[in-house]
Amino acid sequence: MNDYARQERRLLADLLLQAGPDAPTLCTGWTTRDLAAHLAVRDRRPDASAGLLVPALAAYGERVRLVKAALPYPDLIAEVRNPPLWSPVSNPLVDGLANTMEFFIHHEDVRRAASGWEPRPLPAGQQVALWRSVKFTARLALRRLGVPGEVIAEGFPPVRTGPAPQVRITGDAGELALFFSGRQRIARVVIDGDPAIADRLRGAKLGF
Repeated sequence: MNDYARQERRLLADLLLQAGPDAPTLCTGWTTRDLAAHLAVRDRRPDASAGLLVPALAAYGERVRLVKAALPYPDLIAEVRNPPLWSPVSNPLVDGLANTMEFFIHHEDVRRAASGWEPRPLPAGQQVALWRSVKFTARLALRRLGVPGEVIAEGFPPVRTGPAPQVRITGDAGELALFFSGRQRIARVVIDGDPAIADRLRGAKLGF
């Protein structure tokens, strides 16, 4: 496993156990148990996970997730902590690409749903890994919205969509990862530029 994917998975599993099964998360309508079930299904049931991308399969995927959520909570967290080696999204060949951003975001989904949180200082290597994903998600989001923009994280070349940016989004790589995954409300970024476009970005449905 990639070190950062593995680290975030371990930290999230620890936090899920500490929080208990009924704590809130930033995933609308989901408790910690719901989020843990989603992650366990994602690792083990690619047939059910397809519902996240194919609307016609969403009901089937939700039924599978609810069955998983009915497991005893410690057993469910053990599944989150220890993915099978054959998993199509968590095997050693793809773990870093598939999970570095995924588990960072879901870790923050639990952390930031509680009071008193502050952004975590991230090592430089983890910021590099997150920025690789941010470059893709930021371009995708801005182009889908038709917004000529510029995304800036200190230490990295800016990401631009269009020759004349109308808005500039600045923040650490981790905060930008959260912003462009649809967590604008809790992402500590600064948006400069056209106020109407900035408001549109804050309220847009970003992410997958």
